[in-house]
Amino acid sequence: MNLIILGAGGFGQTIADVSGQSGEYEKIHFLDDNSTAKNVIGKCSDYLKYKDCLIYPAFGNNSLRIEWIEKLLAEGFSLPTIIHRTAYISPKATIGCGTVVLPQSVINTNCQIGKGCIINCNSTVDHGCIIEDGVHVCLGAIVKAENRITKYTKIEAGEVVQARTFSV
Repeated sequence: MNLIILGAGGFGQTIADVSGQSGEYEKIHFLDDNSTAKNVIGKCSDYLKYKDCLIYPAFGNNSLRIEWIEKLLAEGFSLPTIIHRTAYISPKATIGCGTVVLPQSVINTNCQIGKGCIINCNSTVDHGCIIEDGVHVCLGAIVKAENRITKYTKIEAGEVVQARTFSV
């Protein structure tokens, strides 16, 4: 299976790196409106040409990422969930499509992670949390137990959200 990444910027490069390490994809290419790099094979609007590929919208803007996920799902595309091999995911957690879990991250027991989330390097989502669609838990951030983080929220690098701050 081939992977097409929408957006060849920094986040797109991260997705390509983690996806490439997984060994799951024969080829990884980009669609980008502003790049002429050799692995960019067209504009984002060309996505319909790649129905036989998995597509990942690698946009750092949380609401834009979810808009693309909804558009792709409506068109019948399958979106990967990308999880780095060093991340810990509880078998009792659920993770939505289009979410990426980067190196050394932890998603603990009974967590629900929505679509299109970014769980960045060394971040922790503790037990019983609900992370709604399009949330970015930045580098080293900690979301302690039993919080609901609402759609499109960005938890900044190193931030600690105390337990039960936002009730589930």
